[in-house]
Amino acid sequence: MKIDEVVRDIHALESDLENYERKYGILSETFYEAYQSGEEPAEDTWVLDWSDWAGAYEIWLHRREQYREMIRTLTAQSTLAELINRSARREPLELAS
Repeated sequence: MKIDEVVRDIHALESDLENYERKYGILSETFYEAYQSGEEPAEDTWVLDWSDWAGAYEIWLHRREQYREMIRTLTAQSTLAELINRSARREPLELAS
């Protein structure tokens, strides 16, 4: 996976998370802690939303970790300024196999 794909995924997931945060009035981090501790939705109609919200948050956490790892690896090979320059010119940034 290329770093720009990971960044696009993060942005798309953040948009989804923001929609849930607006709908339910709390941040995803707060929701997820409660969800993980077994709290149930007050309304039966919220069950699917809560499941989707938790799933999106888990994927977001995973993508953020992927991004951090990719940046660590890539900056060991080049400077961050060089990576930004390549990315701005739409050159693919991916890890060597």
